[in-house]
Amino acid sequence: MAQSHRQPRPAPDAAADPFPTVEAAWFWCVQARTAQIQGARLAAGMSDRPKPCEPLDILAVVDRLYRRRRLLAEHVQVLAQYGRQLLPPDPDSRRERRAAALWAEALAALAPPLQDKGIVA
Repeated sequence: MAQSHRQPRPAPDAAADPFPTVEAAWFWCVQARTAQIQGARLAAGMSDRPKPCEPLDILAVVDRLYRRRRLLAEHVQVLAQYGRQLLPPDPDSRRERRAAALWAEALAALAPPLQDKGIVA
């Protein structure tokens, strides 16, 4: 009998725990999107720890907030820049003080919709 080359199906009863913070959700989103752009094939439910969403779900929230002008281009740029670095801006650094304020504002704007969707605890 030939062996199947298919991926195992995700377990439908695997409960996905929400991310503890908006920051953790954002860093995961950036890492997952970067992996996808680099060619990784991500499938729902295939990780050892199921996630409560897909990366595009978080990006859709960012897009919606940007279109409603709750997030400015500066917010999105700071989210992208520091998200790629996987490190939030340092509010104690003179050079990063403005970025830290924008980062905090962006995460505060993201929190309610991500909590409403069950993505963040």
